Amino acid sequence: MQHTNHLRDRVRRRLGHGLVVAAALCLVASAAPQLASARSGSAQAGPIKPERVCSEPAAHHAACLAILDRDANGAALTPAAARALDLHPFMAADLQSAYKLPSALLGGRQTIAIIDAFDDPFAESDLAVYRAANNLPACDADNPCFRKVNQRGGDTPPQANTEWAAEISLDLDMASAACPNCRLLLVEADDNDTANLGAAVDEAVRLGATIISNSYGAPEYPSELVEAGDHYNHPGTTILASTGDSGYGVAVPAALSTVVAVGGTTLYEDSNARGWSETAWAGAGSGCSAYVAKPAWQKDRACGKRTVADVAAVADPHTPVAVYDTFGFNGWIALGGTSAASPLLAGVYALAGNAGVVNTSSRLYAHSTGLFDVTTGATGNCGGSYLCTAVRKYDGPTGLGTPNGIGAF
Repeated sequence: MQHTNHLRDRVRRRLGHGLVVAAALCLVASAAPQLASARSGSAQAGPIKPERVCSEPAAHHAACLAILDRDANGAALTPAAARALDLHPFMAADLQSAYKLPSALLGGRQTIAIIDAFDDPFAESDLAVYRAANNLPACDADNPCFRKVNQRGGDTPPQANTEWAAEISLDLDMASAACPNCRLLLVEADDNDTANLGAAVDEAVRLGATIISNSYGAPEYPSELVEAGDHYNHPGTTILASTGDSGYGVAVPAALSTVVAVGGTTLYEDSNARGWSETAWAGAGSGCSAYVAKPAWQKDRACGKRTVADVAAVADPHTPVAVYDTFGFNGWIALGGTSAASPLLAGVYALAGNAGVVNTSSRLYAHSTGLFDVTTGATGNCGGSYLCTAVRKYDGPTGLGTPNGIGAF
């Protein structure tokens, strides 16, 4: 108990006192070196208004799952305000350290597809700034590691959208952070209609993606298997999906048993042997699907159908990641949400190099000792059940745990 209290105190000191459930900051490009090194200072919490990046979707449409904060006046947080709140967004080196990733060595033959809606006209140039600031290989003529297409594989982009552009930047940056040697394929759906997003997944498979990340979700609905199931069932391609940012409850496509459902954690530096600790993030989606049958490799007993999540990574906007976006923002921003976790885990799968031969999530369940087990935190009130409460071994919020290198993948 004393150790638990010690960790809780460390989290409080890092996150500040009285912070709400999401945070983000806008930074000028010249602040990147400060982001990379800042890790101390007492927090003076001020009023923060959490805000989803994407608007609530209509029926049969999906929302992106990134979160940012604005101050009491509705403005994005400034660098000074962020420092006062002790929010120091994680750069690529931090994430590689936290999850013990051999990022510099592997991934050169892997293609990660990022599926999003609408167009980010500055996706390539913004990605270049992020990669340069993080000392990652440039995507250029000598290393053509970035390609953008529409949902039919063509070069004509869909309508631009500032909300989804921030999501696109987050996804590309997190995939790059985990696997800087990977090729990135951005497939932009015509809009956020679930049918168009599914078509974009199909196109990514046709174009040779080995791993596909989907950082969006829609509430479950009775016909989800009929309408979406085939789009997210491509043997030979590992498909990941964020579980959501609304706490206890299940979203689709994460509910589908053919995808790896990625939950979220609060990640913070610690004095233990790992150097980092994690708790389940309260906003991460988790629970029991209403419609999807339980896959044979899930053995938990409180849910007769598909249980969400399978695995997790950092998602709490209190411990955000640094992202560079200039279509709607002024450069460096800090974002959270399970939108950060899915592309990061896509990069981990790519580092492992066998995404085309593993059976999606089932390998994780057979190799769970290769993960960091997250045993504290909760995503809601479910009577203390593992469906919304982190426990030893499997639980809904974090699945089997978070990456400890690439062995489990």
